[in-house]
Amino acid sequence: MPRRGLLARLSRVGAMLVVLCCSLSLLYVITCGPHNEDSLVGNPLPRATGREGYHALLQEREEQHRQHIASLKRQIAQLKEALQERSEQLKGVQDSLERAEAADKTGALPGGEEGAERNHADLQEFLRSQLGRAEVQAGVRLPSEYAVVPFESFTLQRVYQLEMGLTRHPEEKPVRKDRRDELGEVVESALQALNAPRDRGDKSTASKVYAPSDFIEGIARTEKDKGTLYELTFRGEQKQEFRRLVLFRPFGPLMKVKNERVDTAATPINIVVPLSQRADKFRQFMNNFREVCVKQDGRVHLTVVYFGRDQMDEVRGILENTSREMNFRNFTLIQLNEEFSRGRGLDVGARAWKGGNVLLFFCDVDIFFTADFLNTCRLNAQPGKKVFYPVLFSQYNPAVIYGAHDHIPPIEQQLVIKKDTGFWRDFGFGMTCQYRSDFINIGGFDVDIKGWGGEDVHLYRKYLHSNLLVVRAPSRGLFHLWHEKHCADELPPEQYKMCMQSKAMNEASHGQLGMLLFRHEIEAHLRKQKQRQGAKKT
Repeated sequence: MPRRGLLARLSRVGAMLVVLCCSLSLLYVITCGPHNEDSLVGNPLPRATGREGYHALLQEREEQHRQHIASLKRQIAQLKEALQERSEQLKGVQDSLERAEAADKTGALPGGEEGAERNHADLQEFLRSQLGRAEVQAGVRLPSEYAVVPFESFTLQRVYQLEMGLTRHPEEKPVRKDRRDELGEVVESALQALNAPRDRGDKSTASKVYAPSDFIEGIARTEKDKGTLYELTFRGEQKQEFRRLVLFRPFGPLMKVKNERVDTAATPINIVVPLSQRADKFRQFMNNFREVCVKQDGRVHLTVVYFGRDQMDEVRGILENTSREMNFRNFTLIQLNEEFSRGRGLDVGARAWKGGNVLLFFCDVDIFFTADFLNTCRLNAQPGKKVFYPVLFSQYNPAVIYGAHDHIPPIEQQLVIKKDTGFWRDFGFGMTCQYRSDFINIGGFDVDIKGWGGEDVHLYRKYLHSNLLVVRAPSRGLFHLWHEKHCADELPPEQYKMCMQSKAMNEASHGQLGMLLFRHEIEAHLRKQKQRQGAKKT
């Protein structure tokens, strides 16, 4: 019994010692351990002060930057992957379209029905993506007011446009068939949508049948890499109610149509120039001809058709001097003892050529062209297929542009394509490149037209009524040099009107003509300003 009681006491003492040791250990931990709350959660960096603390903070910031850079790299990788996926998608759509085109030619179905359905789905997905890219649902940030793509407005009968040029009007009927068909299709599609059966969930009553007379107006604009947006407004069922429809015509992906090599080394050009008097202008023309046609190009023949005898010897002398000094023999001089007719002269010059089917360039003596234009002429005309009608840049009166004759620079320095130096002569059809065979087959010029103007429009319309492709585009290497224009009283009323319109267009820009018109008011204002400045000084 005494031994058993001793053991019990020893056990109690041992337990007490254990509890005491645990209590001392806990007290030590609480006293000597870190006191911040961060030590109780996770395993963060210590917030020690001094040198070690700053070092730890720098390490922490460096780790944050590394994580941010890693995140950016992941985002860049994702964007690259998305871009690659879109490129492959576009390529797939283009390949599918090319396969479909090849299948149409052979009568086969590429990849069977499943492949055709997949190609159609790819195309539909691409067209829907065009809608998402276009500025339809929301605007986009633009750098300036010049980056805005403006709308045109239209009704059933008229189009109201900002970009007019010289042959278009601020309000006009759509003359081009493709424009008429486009707007007609848009209005018809809108009417079909309005008159279609309503969805079951639409509880509104639709008693009205919409007709073209309900169309009020529409606006349209084209983003050339995405598509055309149309917004059409119709009269609604109530007096102050309207119906608006938004349609979008997406543009498809680019398709490769042709990849060919064009060799123009063996393509000479016969430049035909009708002339009457104006020997000084012909000398200026020949200076440019020497530099461009003889020195640079070397594949040109010149045919001059001269009317009358006055100044004939001077013109012949200019040609002979060029032949002697430049060792140039490729020219023909034809004299006609009759009244000047531009169409008659060009017709005679074209038919006088006996060396096979040559490329003709109908030119005037007041035209300046570059060697690049001659190649453009060769590239845009093809016998039996294409004729080229370039739009040349017409120079304004240099005396108006530069202020005084003393400040007028040489001709080569005047040929700058800017708003205040000239304009695209889009109402003129006199300069043209076509092969002799096409000119003969189309019937040539109307030689009954005398004097100035009209003959070029008749020839142009003949080509438009044929199956030949007419290439009409501005040419940066073709200039009409300014010269004073005289409209003869003997001209018929229509020709005289055309001549006077051309004369007015040639003189100066709208702003420059305005400055000339109001020059007296401007001079009076300047005088008043000087008087006020003089009064302030005194």
